[in-house]
Amino acid sequence: MKTILNVIWLLLCGLWMAIGYVVAGIICCILIITIPFGIASFRMANYALWPFGRTVVRKPTAGAASMIGNIIWLIVAGIWLALGHIATGLALCITIIGIPLGIASFKMVPVSLLPLGAEIVPTDQQIPGGAPTRI
Repeated sequence: MKTILNVIWLLLCGLWMAIGYVVAGIICCILIITIPFGIASFRMANYALWPFGRTVVRKPTAGAASMIGNIIWLIVAGIWLALGHIATGLALCITIIGIPLGIASFKMVPVSLLPLGAEIVPTDQQIPGGAPTRI
């Protein structure tokens, strides 16, 4: 079932959302100091292409640098990517078939706002410490 949802997701909105993350990642990789933001953006692009069967887990060991980086990310790119997920989620929820995809898009908003200190793992992988956000 998750493969079918992933294929529908990819065709309807996954490709466009991934392109948004890749563009943000390329812009972030222009300067050396923002390369960690670019890497996080590329991770999110991969997740935006194929989200079902994977989940986001917050790392409890993420420190102050991750928090400061998330604040910078939020201002520079996070708000725009989150608005993209919200608009996509609303558009997908217009039809009954699109409702599960819209919900998945809404669940990606928190990690698009604050990607540093988060890890994307398969849903069947056990994670010690840290509660997963299911998608």
